[in-house]
Amino acid sequence: MELVLSAVLPIFGLILAGYVCGRRNTLGDGATDSLNRFVVYLALPALLFLGAAHVNRATAGPPGFLVAFSAAMMASFALSFALERRAGHRVADSAIAGLGGGYANTGFMGIPLCLALFGPAGLQPALMASLPNISGLFAVALVLIEFDLQSAPGLGRTLLKVAGALARNPLVVAPLAGFALDLSGLGMPPAVLHFMTLLGDAASPCALVTIGLFLSHRPDPAHVPGDQPAELRSIVRQVATKLLVQPGVTWLCLLALERWQGVAMPTVWSASAILIAALPTGTGPFMLAKLYDREAASISRVILVSTILSVVSITLLVAGLVPGPATR
Repeated sequence: MELVLSAVLPIFGLILAGYVCGRRNTLGDGATDSLNRFVVYLALPALLFLGAAHVNRATAGPPGFLVAFSAAMMASFALSFALERRAGHRVADSAIAGLGGGYANTGFMGIPLCLALFGPAGLQPALMASLPNISGLFAVALVLIEFDLQSAPGLGRTLLKVAGALARNPLVVAPLAGFALDLSGLGMPPAVLHFMTLLGDAASPCALVTIGLFLSHRPDPAHVPGDQPAELRSIVRQVATKLLVQPGVTWLCLLALERWQGVAMPTVWSASAILIAALPTGTGPFMLAKLYDREAASISRVILVSTILSVVSITLLVAGLVPGPATR
């Protein structure tokens, strides 16, 4: 419990700091949008670039690790997306809800938690799991959102509009540039690496403060009480998918992989995959909701509720997956 709380409490602290600043108007009226734009256009692209630039086969871990983790992640995204579409939501909003059910808080919780549980051996699986989560899942959601919002007469014109929008989106360009740098074999000058690291490290804290600022705003009068039951059902669907379905499917994928390969994955890697899959929803979906001017209240509550409930769910998982210090 103490390990989980040590990873979760700073998240609540940053959200609370943003909430207090918002209620007191310490940062001004436009702080929420300005801070969100800083994350979307500077901090998060730097984080995506660094993550993609540091990919190589030597550090990819046991064969099948990324396949099992990514398959479960995409299945959770698809389930959450499909449930929202069935409830009558448009594609863009369903894509954000898909992230709510499949996008784990790997950077702010996953890496510290794996390091605390497994020592230095836990860093590599946490970093590798972050790549498909931050880059791959984000790209899928962005394409779906752009196709929904950039629709034009004729498929050809729609494709051109979507391609143009994606080509100008720093959240798409940054990881592609990082992959290109990795494939080229060129290294980054130390000054550039330090600059990008400083920017990337600011992404999660600033995003959490932004969520606190947003939650401090008084409810929109247009958000009538009749909308609340539907919103509550949506929140429950996303939180259940994130905290229960994704780790369960990850475990099943690991079992299937083990039977197919005939070799068990090292405990640190398999346990890390399940724990990271069980993490609460990260801040990325909220950033996209604000960027594309979609409904951000629901996803902000998904992040908050899933983080609160994860204290219990992750504690139980840790007790089952990491029985004692010898596991390290």
